[in-house]
Amino acid sequence: MASRRSLVPVLLLVLATSGCFFNKGADARDAAETFATALQKGDVSKIPFTDPAAPKQYAAVIKTLDHPVKVQVDQVTRSGDSANVRLNWSVDLGGNTWKHQTSAKLLDQHGEWRVAWKPSIIEKSLAAGETFQVSEVKAERGDIVGADDQPIVTARPVVRFGIDRAQVAVDAAPDSARRLATALGIDPAAYADQVTKAGPKAFVQALVLRHDGVPSDLLGKVEAIPGARAISDHLPLAPTKSFAAPILGTVGPATKELIDKSGGRLEAGDDTGLSGLELRYDEQLGGKPGIKVSAVPATAKAGEQAGEPRTLYEVDPTPGQDLHITLDTRLQQRADDLLASVGPASAVVAIRPSTGAVLAAASGPGGKGYNTATFGRYAPGSTFKVVSALALLRSGLTPASLVSCTPTIVVNGKQFKNYSDYPASRLGRISLQEALANSCNTGFISQHGRLHGTDLAHAAASLGVGIDHDLGFPAYFGQVPEPASDTEGAADMIGQGKVLASPMAMAVVAASVAKGDTVVPQLIEPGSDDAGSTASAAPAAPPIDPLTADEAAKLRAMMRSVVTEGSGTLLQPLQPPPVMAKTGTAEYGSQQPLPTHAWMIAAQGDLAVAVFVETGESGSHTAGPILKAFLQAAKG
Repeated sequence: MASRRSLVPVLLLVLATSGCFFNKGADARDAAETFATALQKGDVSKIPFTDPAAPKQYAAVIKTLDHPVKVQVDQVTRSGDSANVRLNWSVDLGGNTWKHQTSAKLLDQHGEWRVAWKPSIIEKSLAAGETFQVSEVKAERGDIVGADDQPIVTARPVVRFGIDRAQVAVDAAPDSARRLATALGIDPAAYADQVTKAGPKAFVQALVLRHDGVPSDLLGKVEAIPGARAISDHLPLAPTKSFAAPILGTVGPATKELIDKSGGRLEAGDDTGLSGLELRYDEQLGGKPGIKVSAVPATAKAGEQAGEPRTLYEVDPTPGQDLHITLDTRLQQRADDLLASVGPASAVVAIRPSTGAVLAAASGPGGKGYNTATFGRYAPGSTFKVVSALALLRSGLTPASLVSCTPTIVVNGKQFKNYSDYPASRLGRISLQEALANSCNTGFISQHGRLHGTDLAHAAASLGVGIDHDLGFPAYFGQVPEPASDTEGAADMIGQGKVLASPMAMAVVAASVAKGDTVVPQLIEPGSDDAGSTASAAPAAPPIDPLTADEAAKLRAMMRSVVTEGSGTLLQPLQPPPVMAKTGTAEYGSQQPLPTHAWMIAAQGDLAVAVFVETGESGSHTAGPILKAFLQAAKG
């Protein structure tokens, strides 16, 4: 007979190999904890069940939940050869946590704890054959709202055209795709390839058109194509496709790059801002999506109808917040219309001097989507003479001071001349005011020796040029670097050399003169952006010498003379109230003869405007008519 001592190792071996705390001698609580851990890991293959198919069934159901779970034992109640286990579930749904309780029963069968499998162990109402469906509930996107609370970007009706793969035979799908692409005017081969590679139930979008832009015969053509569909929907859109497009930006499916940068906020399939204000303020505008967890019935058998999904957990979306901006819808649309037929890159920027509000910032189609209006970088030409005039006033000149306006002038071997049709009657010894009115290049260059170092840069800063601000949208304020030579300094006087500015920056010059103080443009209404961004000067910017009342009065008088007797007389019919202006051209490039930028800036009442055309005859002939038409619209 074996001794008691020899039986101990044998008993320990039996316990170690009989199933990880599921043997009859183990505490039911330990068995429940082991089960909960396996549920949490998503693998219950090592757990003894009353039904051998249970591990496979659990794996199939939990896979459809597709989110991390935590499972903890809340309570274990043992009664003889069975134990009731209450489980606490916590499902991480990406910012929302679904918490619920379920029950499981442990049974002693042949000396081992086994789990009596039921789908309700995962969710108390889950029935056999049901699975989960987790779907995001999109938040209503906030609008971009303009002056006087006029909606600019808001949900507008569109039609999505595409091929529904489920509605067309596999071998017929490519032909349908090519027919639809041809009807829509897109690449047939490329779209057919997309459709071919898509899944058997996919809707493969080909094109989205504004509802009011769908040709009357297009819907009939689409209906005749097998599998083709036209689906009505709504998208956040501006009044027209061109309306302030480079600034407002677009909304569309999130790219991988944006998803990676979002810190988990965006997922594949989400719509998001892709550019412009829609991108920068996407988190505010987009709101927070909700989420819904449903129990999806088993697939119906032949002749039977499947039941409806049941909602198990739901969090409502948080709507996006509107972004309020200063654009005036009427003036912006007029600016866009005026540039619609301009071939080269072009821009119209309008600012309210009293507040700095940007009322219009239009970039013409010649810029091919580039934000010419507020971010373009161009030599401002003779419009910059307003800045040079301020610098010369600070050097001791007055508007009546005489300067030499000669046909040409040479600085260190470099010859400068006036524009080709400069009036001969305005040559000779003329006043600084006359030199500005008629845009005499040589008259200004003859005085370049009066300026030193950063004198010109400081004058530019006083009028809003050359100092960067974070305005909450892409904005270029220009540069006025200290000249490296006399030749460069001479060129800077007439807005060439290394001087650069955007159309917005030159509108700021006119606005600052009109106000008598440095104007900082504003597009985002204060308090509208939840980030609370405010305009702030860059630390390395040169100090601003405030514009004095006397300086402002003299500059206003000089700019008014441009309209009364100089190169801007085309604006005279718009008076009263008085208009002040400055025309400008700037040579650029290397081809001969050198092409020229065409500029004109003006202010009337509480409105300052800059017009720019990348290639034009002159400021007065090319930019002038656009500016005149815009001022007329503003008065109306």
